[in-house]
Amino acid sequence: MGDQLLWVIYPYACIAIFIIGHIFRFKYDQFSWTAKSSEFVEKKSLMWGSILFHLGIIPVIMGHVVGLGIPASWLRAIGVSDHLYHIGAVYIGSIFGIVTLIGMLLLTARRITNENVRKLSSLSDILVNFLLLFIVFIGCYSTIVTNATIPDFDYRNTISEWFRGLLILRPEAGYMEGVPLSFKIHVLTGFLITALWPFTRLVHVWSVPVNYVGRSHILYRKHKQ
Repeated sequence: MGDQLLWVIYPYACIAIFIIGHIFRFKYDQFSWTAKSSEFVEKKSLMWGSILFHLGIIPVIMGHVVGLGIPASWLRAIGVSDHLYHIGAVYIGSIFGIVTLIGMLLLTARRITNENVRKLSSLSDILVNFLLLFIVFIGCYSTIVTNATIPDFDYRNTISEWFRGLLILRPEAGYMEGVPLSFKIHVLTGFLITALWPFTRLVHVWSVPVNYVGRSHILYRKHKQ
């Protein structure tokens, strides 16, 4: 029952909250749909932290999509051997993971140590920072340390199979039984931030200003007294 709760009920509950929460907030609270930038308070740490975080997180997300969403047999069929995949996932993935971690450390330290930034931060802002920092850290730990100490573990035969089962509404909690603890924590906290997403500043991710490219210039005229 515990496995069913953790690996079936909990993920689906987080996904449901994610979807319903976004719909509700977009319909009733669009005014707060913003990143609430604090750039005017402090720029240097924000710039470096943001650059490193985004530079690292995009490849990390792409790696998760490939590792979790594409079966190993499909990759082998197009010429990507297990050894080649392992090099990309562990070594290249570790590099981008560490870059993301450094970025999150800078952003979190800025939010806590800078008094003006801290005053502008809500409880959800601080929670998101620390939760993202922990998720990235435990992800790096799993990739670097756990893979080195438990070399026989292959998440593509366990976590990936379980995750794809969730997507097609045929979840099998048994796939997660032999998964190392660090990977389990990484997965559970990942779903936790998925559930919190609609209620935090993370919603700004979906507000890509694509209309800026073709938008007409804004004209400013000096007001004469």
